[in-house]
Amino acid sequence: MLNGKRILVAPLDWGLGHATRCVPIVQALQARGAHVVLGADGGPLELLRGEFPDLEHVRIPGAHIRYSRSRSQLWSMLRQFPAMLRSVQAEQALFDRLRGELKLDGVVSDQRFGVRSPDLPSVLITHQVFPFTPIAQPALRKLNLRHIARFHRCWVMDEPMAPGLSGELAHHDELPANARFIGTVSRFSSTGPPPERQWDIVAVVSGPEPQRSLFEDALEQQLATIPGRHLLVRGRPGTARAGDRGGVQRVPHLPARELETAMRSARMIVSRTGYTTLMDLATIGRTALLVPTPGQAEQEYLGHLHRGTGRFLVQDQHELDVMDAWERLRDQASGEAKADGHPMLEEALNDLEELLGQ
Repeated sequence: MLNGKRILVAPLDWGLGHATRCVPIVQALQARGAHVVLGADGGPLELLRGEFPDLEHVRIPGAHIRYSRSRSQLWSMLRQFPAMLRSVQAEQALFDRLRGELKLDGVVSDQRFGVRSPDLPSVLITHQVFPFTPIAQPALRKLNLRHIARFHRCWVMDEPMAPGLSGELAHHDELPANARFIGTVSRFSSTGPPPERQWDIVAVVSGPEPQRSLFEDALEQQLATIPGRHLLVRGRPGTARAGDRGGVQRVPHLPARELETAMRSARMIVSRTGYTTLMDLATIGRTALLVPTPGQAEQEYLGHLHRGTGRFLVQDQHELDVMDAWERLRDQASGEAKADGHPMLEEALNDLEELLGQ
């Protein structure tokens, strides 16, 4: 058990996906008696504080990444790359100070390379062991592997059998020595009877600006033309009020259980190709219309991968046609819901207990 062990859980702050997939990690640590400290900033911190209002928390700022309005993010990312590197150095310096103040016994970092220490058990969560990048991919993959190697453990959120949900992002002949698969980990549950039909379409918006707002505006316009009762989850926790507009119920954010109920009760789901969303959909056995964030190489790769598998319907944002998807997808599932429980995560936690006990 992890009774009384103080463990920091710190997700990356690019969108909300890294924070939401940390929810079951926090729950699993708590079930073993750990004292979890939340480390995040902005929307991710608001989300985690909403899920765990009684937990200790600390602000760990990250890089403020902003996308361009165009389909390509190449020049935008190149301009911001030095700031990304500086943010890793800054969070490393901040963490070196915080670890003593917080009296930490270990850290679980979701894609935050600076939140670790060579003499403190440090775990990295990722699904991008071999990321896709618009330029210099071999060099940047080597840099990514070098960062991963600095952690004591690397937990890969996918099933071991290729292609899984991540495809070539995680499945490779030569995984890092410290890496292990922990399965698809979702805050959702597949148990219980399906809820009564509540919504026709549930659309979930996420990601960096300005593409988040562009996607939201396009969805709102198209949902208003489709008869029925629709829900638009804006991905902005703690920032705006709920309200109706043109027959579409708009909410800034929903806690995990409410979002799960809404998605399971919907006749169709629309979302980004964010990896956390893919794990949530797989858990509840639902298909969806997926729309990659323009120019985000990882989401575009996942869109290409799952367009080929036929598991999801994938559209480019500049060709968004919700009505077409509605006619093709309504009332469809994608297969069996995933069995409840995370056995591979439990094995990884057993290993973490041994690491903390050394």
